[in-house]
Amino acid sequence: MVAPMTRPRIYALIVAGGAGVRMGGEVPKLYQPLFGAPMMRHALKRFLVQPDIEGLMAVIRPDDLTLYEAAIAPLYDSPATKEKLLPPIPGGLTRQDSVRYGLEALAPLAPDFVLIHDAARPFPSQALIGRVIHALDGRLGVIPALPVVDTIRSITGETLARETLRRIQTPQAFPFARILALHQRAAENRATDDAALWLAAGEEITYVTGEERNRKMTHAEDTALTGLGVTKVGMGFDVHRLAMGDGVMLGGIRIPSALKLEGHSDADVVLHAVVDALLGSIGAGDIGSHFPPSDPQWKGANSAQFVTHAAALLEAQGAQLVHLDITIICEVPKIAPHREAMRLRMASLLGVTPDQISVKATTTEALGFTGRGEGIAAQAVATVVMG
Repeated sequence: MVAPMTRPRIYALIVAGGAGVRMGGEVPKLYQPLFGAPMMRHALKRFLVQPDIEGLMAVIRPDDLTLYEAAIAPLYDSPATKEKLLPPIPGGLTRQDSVRYGLEALAPLAPDFVLIHDAARPFPSQALIGRVIHALDGRLGVIPALPVVDTIRSITGETLARETLRRIQTPQAFPFARILALHQRAAENRATDDAALWLAAGEEITYVTGEERNRKMTHAEDTALTGLGVTKVGMGFDVHRLAMGDGVMLGGIRIPSALKLEGHSDADVVLHAVVDALLGSIGAGDIGSHFPPSDPQWKGANSAQFVTHAAALLEAQGAQLVHLDITIICEVPKIAPHREAMRLRMASLLGVTPDQISVKATTTEALGFTGRGEGIAAQAVATVVMG
């Protein structure tokens, strides 16, 4: 009988030790807002949602600790994310120093492989990270790269054969023990990336296809050159009937009441409208196509899992939620006392800050089924940026 293969332990190291002064601005570039969130948060989220990555550590400037903690605060609202995101460590004077410090900090965890990524590339897709992971084996380094399409000429007039050139990106992945040893051995070198050390030691690499969107953010205009930033809008609407019960689920929280909402799941009309808005923004159908009411597994289900599913689909397509605007239409219960709790809960589920969530309530002046207190309706509008 053949013993089952042990799943390799894969960790990610996010290098964020630079000041980023060429970007301009009042704070370092990694903490400037970009498509609704700090650049640092974008970079971290891309790796945190990868199921094959066991843990993630950032190497940051010591002076940036307060900015880092503010940037990642929404990520800690998810227990799974909080478990994977390790405490940051201070970086060194050079990128190479920072990588070595990070690898040494990860060493006690005994990774089999490590992905090393520059936080200044905040938009690697899930497909790209997956390609890098899929290509891992026990000896090769894995490097994402793109072809050179322009004519390249040295200042001495020599034209270089672009067929032999590649534009190198991160994340770069390596067997952990070997890349750690190379960094420790070459501590005084100043390699521009980790693959340079790997190749200088005679090790082999394999290339996977990189992405134009995985551009390094160096200057303010680079954000426009990614080809990202297209805005899309999705709208959701839902209705559920009120009945006698023990509390109403709305916006992810239970509101004490002698009523309840009827439905196949927990009938959270607000979260259902939110899910449809999120799905609509990326053209991914509606809530019924993902969670059919005819399926018994969703009987009494917590609608929070529908929201996190929709959020994962956005993440997979590189869509960033910028703002979510919700209107609840009902006579009872009163929404105002619970509005802030709803915002906090939905922000937690979606990995955004509460100021990106708006919750409003209105009545229909005693008209219609909501006016008669027979049910509750909700509508949601989600604004996302493809990033």
